[in-house]
Amino acid sequence: MMTEPQNLAHLLHARAAVTPDRLALCFESDTLSYRELDERAARIAGGLGTLGVTRGEPVAVLLETSCDYVAAWMALTRLGALEVPINTGFRGGALAHALNLTSAKRLILDASLAPLVAEIRDQLPHLKQVFLRGDPSAAQGLGGLSVLRFEELLDAAPGGPPIATDPGEAALLLFTSGSTGPSKACRIPHRYTIRQAQIFGSQLGVGPDDVLYAPFPLFHADGAIFTVAAALAAGGTAALASRFSVTRFWDDCRRHGATLFDYMGATLTMLYKQPPSPRDREHQVRLGWGVPAPLWADAFEARFGVELVEVYGLSDAGIPLYNRPGEPRRVGSCGRAVAPFDLRLHDTRGIEVPTDEVGELVIRADEPHVILSDYYGNPEATAEAFRDLWFHTGDLMRRDGEGYFYFVGRLKDIIRRRGENISAFDLEQTLLNHPDLVEAVAYGVPSEMTEEDVMVTVVPRTGAAVTAQDVVDWAAARLAKHMVPRYVRITDAIPRTETEKPAKYQLKALGVTSDSIDFEAGGRRA
Repeated sequence: MMTEPQNLAHLLHARAAVTPDRLALCFESDTLSYRELDERAARIAGGLGTLGVTRGEPVAVLLETSCDYVAAWMALTRLGALEVPINTGFRGGALAHALNLTSAKRLILDASLAPLVAEIRDQLPHLKQVFLRGDPSAAQGLGGLSVLRFEELLDAAPGGPPIATDPGEAALLLFTSGSTGPSKACRIPHRYTIRQAQIFGSQLGVGPDDVLYAPFPLFHADGAIFTVAAALAAGGTAALASRFSVTRFWDDCRRHGATLFDYMGATLTMLYKQPPSPRDREHQVRLGWGVPAPLWADAFEARFGVELVEVYGLSDAGIPLYNRPGEPRRVGSCGRAVAPFDLRLHDTRGIEVPTDEVGELVIRADEPHVILSDYYGNPEATAEAFRDLWFHTGDLMRRDGEGYFYFVGRLKDIIRRRGENISAFDLEQTLLNHPDLVEAVAYGVPSEMTEEDVMVTVVPRTGAAVTAQDVVDWAAARLAKHMVPRYVRITDAIPRTETEKPAKYQLKALGVTSDSIDFEAGGRRA
């Protein structure tokens, strides 16, 4: 019987001893069994340890998704080092901030991403050593740094077994998505990585025969904790992709034998609005999990033969709300609270709101170290988030009499128009139900009447002839008058974060453009 693991490297090592030949990880054509992944991590750890990497030392990781990425993560965990996975979408000052945050001296770097580091080399006073994976010529722009080949670590002598770590000791930093503003770094304890994965498996019925597919990056909780760690916890397989592709999605699921997949943002919409295919049910997937589940979820299930469940999660606190597979769908609900989480809805005074009223979701845990410890290097944000002895999510919800929670919007994503609060989320979901729209982003822009006017940027389905008037008419027929957008912009693509969420702050900064249609000016260009 497997003892309670102290960290993910312990868990991997134990799995390798019990089921050495079971497939642990697959990425494109690269696959690793539990034994192979554990051995690769042991060699990397041996090489890093020989070079002086110690327990608690922050080591930055700027890698594209790969089996080597997971092995490097497990190697750092074996040593008790602090993994600092960096968002590959960061550029310039944002990248410099992330690399400087912990004063990390070492960086594991993909050659394809080396030019990004070279551009800000003079802004990185702490960085001394780079382990370069891939083309050695990429080192030319990294002058002044000690550059070693990552591949040499793969040939190193294996280090010792994973060291013992404390449950509350920091395992990694997870940067928040940055979809509405600058990212913060969540300090994640070792126990979070284990317990969140175990709770996920228990709630969604994940077992050793499951293959968890995620087309999202490993610097994000969905890929790292709720795919790789969840597969390790269940003794199953994690299947990874470099990024979400609507044209390759089902082929990836077929190739890997995926049984679960993760969705977020508009990914379901993009899949559903592709032309029907005779191969739509030619796969082994039984369950898709994520947020939000669309109003046409039943039709998606009928077409693809996949059950969809909606959950609620965030890097800061994992997934505290679940809908369970096999239970009747509560339209719009992201689930009920599960142990060990205590969830309440508070008003601006910190007082719990009555049933069916909207309040901010706040969280406590009945077990230690199952949510973030703090925001690394940001005591002000930490104090604000943990005020009144609750963790404040910044998300507005309501709860019905049976304990089901319903997402209303972000506190920072409410549009204030002429005395009315408008949920950007509600407006976006309404527009996404239009059969010819695959993406819709709603946000406030400055108004000459003070406060804000409502603007939406939408992406039509390929081949669809959608006009701005169509968008306004659809909204007007389904929403209160004050929620109908004044400005509509139709585009081919929306700027995105690396986790496929719309980069709304970029759209807000762009504001009203010459190709926007102003419906308070008679439907003319702004």
